[in-house]
Amino acid sequence: MARKDIVVIGASAGGMEALQKVVGRFPPALPASVFVVWHLSPGLKSILPAVLQRSGPLRAEHARDGDRIEAGRIYVAPNDHHMLLENGYIRITKGPKENRFRPAIDPLFRSAAYIYGPRVIGVVLTGALDDGSAGLYTIKLRGGTAIVQEPADAMIRSMPLNALEHTSADYTLRADRIGELIARLAREEAPARPKLEPDEEEKTRLEVKIAEGGDALEENVMRFGELSPFTCPECHGVLTMLREGRLVRFRCHTGHAVSASSLLQGTNEIVEQRLWDGVRALDEAVMLLNELGEKFADAGNTRAAEQCFDKAREAHEGAQTIREAVKQTDELSADDLLAGGSVEPGRAAEG
Repeated sequence: MARKDIVVIGASAGGMEALQKVVGRFPPALPASVFVVWHLSPGLKSILPAVLQRSGPLRAEHARDGDRIEAGRIYVAPNDHHMLLENGYIRITKGPKENRFRPAIDPLFRSAAYIYGPRVIGVVLTGALDDGSAGLYTIKLRGGTAIVQEPADAMIRSMPLNALEHTSADYTLRADRIGELIARLAREEAPARPKLEPDEEEKTRLEVKIAEGGDALEENVMRFGELSPFTCPECHGVLTMLREGRLVRFRCHTGHAVSASSLLQGTNEIVEQRLWDGVRALDEAVMLLNELGEKFADAGNTRAAEQCFDKAREAHEGAQTIREAVKQTDELSADDLLAGGSVEPGRAAEG
């Protein structure tokens, strides 16, 4: 009899504290395996396994490629690698970034749902933007259980808000109540695996394969969506739009995947970069024109000097205009987009 014994947890900004609260409420003999993705910049050494092991009774460590899955263990995705689940073991890969992260939450959630279906408990904690929303949708689609941290309890509420906006969560509660809930759910019998459309099965299989490092162009994952006018913020390739329920996301032919929020963030960054490039170029023109004007003035060529100084003033005014434009280029966040609307949290547990 299969039980809900596969727990996948995703967190970003503010996640260490939230994760400590979750694992601190686990029992010593949790009859489930726990897999954690926490966003971390490449090149930084993660101390998360040591922190989690001190915070609760379970052994925590960075996962290694080929590790066998054991109950009562916490596996943390290593820096700059995706963590994926296979039947009985773990894959550590360097597939394309998703939502501009590696490790990303969606690949872990998606692979767990594909292999283990109703046995999966997915948890989205604090963080910016919306990594984890698409993965949680897949977990629910395949009969799993969805838990979302109460947005008011999250240090950064965008990830929980987006998860609730795009997925019918089974439980929404504070981080310090999630560990007890997982312990209870892990002893429940998993429901039967739902039957899905063949196209949905194939799409999930291919997306898991891409996260493993498979060739997205060769796999032709683009056939599951429609071409968009947008380009990938990672490689500038053409993006295909994929729709899943209320959720819209994108994939390029090289394999990168982005949500709408991640794409917006990338676009904002490009706009700001281009504007500062313009400021730099105009500032350099101002300096050069002023220097030329002084040389013409020293040589007695007043007319040429005045022309240089006039052009320098025009360039300076242009740079000031662009600087003001940069100040007006505000980045929209999930908080901004969702603050005015209500979120249906689904069935809420106590807390």
